[in-house]
Amino acid sequence: MNIFEQNYENNKKQLEPLAARIRPNTLDEVIGQEHIIGKDKLLYRAIKADKLGSIILYGPPGTGKTTLAHVIACTTSAVFKQVNATIAGKQDLEKVVKNAIEDFGMYHKRTILFIDEIHRFNKSQQDYLLPFVEDGTIILIGATTENPYFEVNGALLSRSRIFELKPLSKNNIATLIERSIRVLNKDEKSDITITDEAKAFLADFSDGDARVAINAIELAYLTTDKKEDGSIVIDLKVAEECIQKRAIKYDKTGDNHYDTISAFIISMCGSNPDAALYYLARMLEAGEDIKFIARRIMIAASEEVGNADPRAIEVATSCALAVERVGMPEARIILAQAATYVACAPKSNAAYLGIEKAIDIVKKTGNLPIPMHLRDQSYKNASKLGRGVGYKYPHNYPNHYVEQQYLPDELVNTKIYELTDIGYEARLKEYFYRIGKYKK
Repeated sequence: MNIFEQNYENNKKQLEPLAARIRPNTLDEVIGQEHIIGKDKLLYRAIKADKLGSIILYGPPGTGKTTLAHVIACTTSAVFKQVNATIAGKQDLEKVVKNAIEDFGMYHKRTILFIDEIHRFNKSQQDYLLPFVEDGTIILIGATTENPYFEVNGALLSRSRIFELKPLSKNNIATLIERSIRVLNKDEKSDITITDEAKAFLADFSDGDARVAINAIELAYLTTDKKEDGSIVIDLKVAEECIQKRAIKYDKTGDNHYDTISAFIISMCGSNPDAALYYLARMLEAGEDIKFIARRIMIAASEEVGNADPRAIEVATSCALAVERVGMPEARIILAQAATYVACAPKSNAAYLGIEKAIDIVKKTGNLPIPMHLRDQSYKNASKLGRGVGYKYPHNYPNHYVEQQYLPDELVNTKIYELTDIGYEARLKEYFYRIGKYKK
């Protein structure tokens, strides 16, 4: 080793980001995720016994997926290989597999392959790994922030255990902040302290993401002037400066997208305008497409409100047109008006249930013959074929209604659309009683 290489090795610790420097080497040093690595849990026992099978680690950023992989690398007797799916290709996988076959054949050593951001691999790349995972050539550890049931090959999933990591608690984050300061003081030979106020602020602001808090501590150390005695104090003002804005965790194609829009729709359905506005604000702050939000409001207006308040779909449709013409930031007000209208409107899913029932009937019965009196009679000699014969024109009868068969013979008396007693549907139901369509 020449002098330059020796200096690099000596200074390597200082070159590493703080997040890498404080990363634990053993399971007992890992903070949080007790639900999967508590001492009585399967993953803990498997890692300790070095009997790990293929697993997928799934969870938000900064919850410890890479940390767990690092711990496994430090504790396993198997050969540990790591690739990042954002930059690796099929050739990288082929090289790992080739070496894994050689290591097992020559040294009887298994190979653990850690793939960070595994959801970034396309189908063919994931398919390539499948036979080698299946026959045990590779023990796969995949890490992903995306729901693996959406993004990972189903065959790979069936051969792996999925462990979901949760956002860290405020106490977990506070502990990591304290560890970060101890490591900085040791490595940098510094005297850094943090006030309780600043620590509580960072623990809350990090929103369960360890990396946010650790990066803030590192930035505070690098940018805060030392006092006369050489010490550095990270107070609330410094902590606030190191994190300018709370990052809204929201991926337009991932779990947060689907979970937030789901909560938004369910809140409107549940007649809770407060929650509807809250989830609307989260989507807007995260930069969600306003046209997408407007479309979901239109769907809810029909699916959840329907004819209990026919104006809901009018308001929602007008909202969709308006947001396209107005744009942000004013579109937030229009979306809020439509969302709160739908949330406050009387609810009926009769239209939704009706069309679902009708589709189910059609699937089961196929193209049943349409009654002859309902068939097209507009062309010459149609009556000779029986088309339209016997049809009763409703407007020629009292109340503009007359009893006659409309459904095919096989479905006579089948009830498909059930009006509720809610909102405007109650008036429609009363009208049906009045004209004689419904019998009391």
